[in-house]
Amino acid sequence: MKVKVFDCDHEKDLEDNINEFIDGREIMDIKYQVSVTVSGEEQIYCFSAMIIYIDKG
Repeated sequence: MKVKVFDCDHEKDLEDNINEFIDGREIMDIKYQVSVTVSGEEQIYCFSAMIIYIDKG
């Protein structure tokens, strides 16, 4: 069993990265998280996911 972690600034980027990674792999679980912070008047988002999968190689 292995773990892969993704961290992206945009949810679409995270979606694309996950879909590309999981193709053909045996996925055990995916944990998803969104965090946000405020810097001045700007909101900064962080979209992340941890994929737990079986390594058959």
